Formats: sequence, C-alpha cells, structure tokens
Amino acid sequence: MKKNESSNLTSSDILRDARRIIDTARNNAIRSVDYSRVQMYWNLGKRIFEEEQQGKDRADYGAYIVKSLAKELEKEYGSGFGVRQLEQSRQFYRTYPIANTLRSQLNWSQYRRLIQIDDPDKREYYELESVNNGWTARETERQINSMLYERLLLSNDKESVLAVARRERVPESPEEIIKDPMVLEFLGLKQQASYYEKDLESAIISHIVDFLLEMGKGFSFVSRQKRIMLEDDEFFIDLVLYNRLLRCFVIIELKTGKLTHQDLGQLQMYVNYYDRLEKMPEENPTIGILLCTSKNDTAVKMALPEDNKTILASQYQLYLPTTEQLINEVNEVKMLAQKKR
Repeated sequence: MKKNESSNLTSSDILRDARRIIDTARNNAIRSVDYSRVQMYWNLGKRIFEEEQQGKDRADYGAYIVKSLAKELEKEYGSGFGVRQLEQSRQFYRTYPIANTLRSQLNWSQYRRLIQIDDPDKREYYELESVNNGWTARETERQINSMLYERLLLSNDKESVLAVARRERVPESPEEIIKDPMVLEFLGLKQQASYYEKDLESAIISHIVDFLLEMGKGFSFVSRQKRIMLEDDEFFIDLVLYNRLLRCFVIIELKTGKLTHQDLGQLQMYVNYYDRLEKMPEENPTIGILLCTSKNDTAVKMALPEDNKTILASQYQLYLPTTEQLINEVNEVKMLAQKKR
C-alpha cells in the first residue's frame, strides 16, 4: 500500500467503522459477563431461599444454610462466595423474585447497591435512571449517596419524577431537571477553605463530565468565559451549556458567597443577550442559573418578575448531604406547599 493510500485509510469511514465494530463487540462481551454474574447470584439466592423455606420450624435455619454453604464454597471458589455475598444473593432474589425483570444493562455492583434501598419507588427510580443514562456502578453509587431522588422531590412531586424515569413523559420545565441544592463534592474543594470564583470554575471544567451529570438530563458543554460586547463594554459569562430536552441555552454564573440582586440583574442581562442574538427561532428561551453558596428565596422572588420562568438560583454544597438534612428540607417544602393551598 502506498503512503498516500495509507494516510487516506487512516481518516476513512472504513477504519472508523472497524473500530466501532470492535469496541461494540468488546463492550457487549463485558456486559455479557457482567449479566451472567448477576444471573449467577440471583440463582444462588433463589436456591438458598427455597432451602430456607423447608426449615420454617427453625428460626435460624436461613443463617445456618448461608454459613455452611459459604464455608464450603469459599474453599473452592474464593472470597466472592462468603457469608456476606450469599446473604446479598438471598436478599437480591427476595427483592427481584421474577427473573425476567432483571436488566442486562446493570451489573452486580449496581444491583448490590439497589437492594439496600427499602423504598420501592426510590429503588425503581435509580434502577431506571441507571439504565436510561448508562451509568456505571460508580455513577449509580454517587447518585444514591448524593440523594438525587430526594433532591428532585424538593421541587417536584413523586409521580412526575417517576414518570420521567419511566419515560412516560419528557421534562418540560427547568425545575424538573435542575436540582437545588446541587452537590459538588467531586470538585475536591474544602468546605471551609476560602477560594475565588475562578477556582470554582477551574475545578468544574476539570470535572466537567461529573458536573454535567450533576446538572441533570440532557446537558452539554458549550463555552466558558464567553466574551460578549455591548457597545464598548465587554462582559464574560462564566459557563454556557445547552440542554437538548428543554431545547435551550443555559447560562451559569458562579458565586462563592451569598447572592445579591445585582447578581440577578447581571444574569438577566446575559439571558437577554442570548435570547436576542444567539437563540434560533425554533429554540426555547434561555435559562439562567445563579449558582451560589447561600440564597434568600424571598429576596430572589422579590428581585424577579412574578411570572419569571427563566432565572433560577440554585445553592451548591461541597459535601454530600446527610439523610436527615434532605428529609428536613423535603418536609419544609411540603409544609410550604400545604400553606399555599
């Protein structure tokens, strides 16, 4: 093959397609092995449970079976078949007793985390979203630990959250996608340390994949420090994203302190700029998000028009919330909603 022919092949469609075929086959092989492991643990759990039911007259019969079985299996197959793993297998079968409901897209690490969730609606949400978004085991774990489901319930009712996860409807408003608070523990910034907005922005860019995942469904990165000129004055927008579900630009301004009405006014100016000069006629109005460490909801509402639907203030935190914190916030939101009725 001549040199120029080799060069043409390197950039040709056939090479790209060949790579895609190989990568797809490899990924399918990995998924096949992972799903076989899921089926193996499900069948082990089923067999243990069936044996356990034959000894109903003994309260500790189930524990006896698991310990005895683990003692023998570990000798032959190693630590993956110890007491803890067999107990999880039994719990796995009891949580998912119908084999046909198991999802081939999920691996054993994900199922092992899902069966720890007692609330069936919450468990279904993470199961569906793991499949819908192609989350890895690490991403599923992270979303559960950051209490994504509970945070979405702060601004949405449970039925609408589950309907989106079930793909029965498409999100129609920013509140259905954008979370408040946002959890940015993956940035590695210390909670008590002083830092500048440029440090926060740099950390976000360095972890842009995690940030987009935290932002919600359908986000893609467009620009950072977007320069705009208004007559002789220049301004720089911190981050510009695009959301394909909402079909609109999303402007993000970062603040390392409590927001002010001046911050909201500046964000509104950026949103107006994009609506008038960047947005295509078929696209929806631009959304502006002021990401800050602290906010006064009443002040935000008073600073914006009553019919405002495009400017949002979202509080961020640099640590994972506790269950108690999220439950308290959910209860507060419910109480406010009941008072409004």
